[in-house]
Amino acid sequence: MARYTGPVLKLMRREGMDLFLKSDKSSAMESLRRKGYVPPGSHGQRRARKVSEYGLQLREKQKARRIYGVLERQFRHYFAMAEKRPGLTGENLLLLLEMRLDNIVYRMGFAETRAQARQLVVHGHFDVNGQKVDIPSYRCKAGEEISVRERSRPNNYFQVLQVELPRRVIAPWTAVNANALSGRIERLPGREEIGIELNDQLIVEFYSR
Repeated sequence: MARYTGPVLKLMRREGMDLFLKSDKSSAMESLRRKGYVPPGSHGQRRARKVSEYGLQLREKQKARRIYGVLERQFRHYFAMAEKRPGLTGENLLLLLEMRLDNIVYRMGFAETRAQARQLVVHGHFDVNGQKVDIPSYRCKAGEEISVRERSRPNNYFQVLQVELPRRVIAPWTAVNANALSGRIERLPGREEIGIELNDQLIVEFYSR
C-alpha cells in the first residue's frame, strides 16, 4: 500500500502540533519545538484566518490519519466499522486505530515512532501469541501477547532495545517484560489513556455531512 514518504516535519507544521512522527530525541524535533509549529511556506507566519466549520473538521480528520499513518480509504473503512459498534463512534474509531499491531508495538516501547513500528512489523520481527504476524493493520485483542521473534533477537537493534526498554514510556494498559522482549495487552485503553489531542467528535461530523 502507498505511504506518505515526504518530510514529516512539514506535516507537523501544517497541523500545528506534534504528530509523533519523529523520535523525541531527534535534533529536528528539538528545533521544531524551539521555533514553534509555524505552517510551512512563505506565508506561514501571516495572520491566521478564520477557519470554517468544515475546515476544522477536515484538519481534525487529517491529524488522526497522519498520527496513525493511515490512508484515506482505510481510515474511512475504520470509521464505517466504528459506526456499527455500540457506544460513541469517535471513541470506537480511536480504539480501532489503537489496536492496530503497529500501534501496539509503538505503545509497548519496541519502536520510537509508529512508522518505525510499522517497518519492524512488515519485516517480520514480531509474533502474536507465538505466531508470526507481518501485517501492521492486524487488529489486536486484550489478552494477546506480542513478542520479538526468537530469530530476530540477536539483531543489534533489539540488543540495544533490551537495555533501553525499561526507560521508555509504556502504555498503562499493557505489561512489558524487557528481558523477554515481550508484552501483553492487559485490557482495552480508555479514551483518556489514549493521550492524543484530538476532537473525535469533529471527525464524526466530517463523515456525517
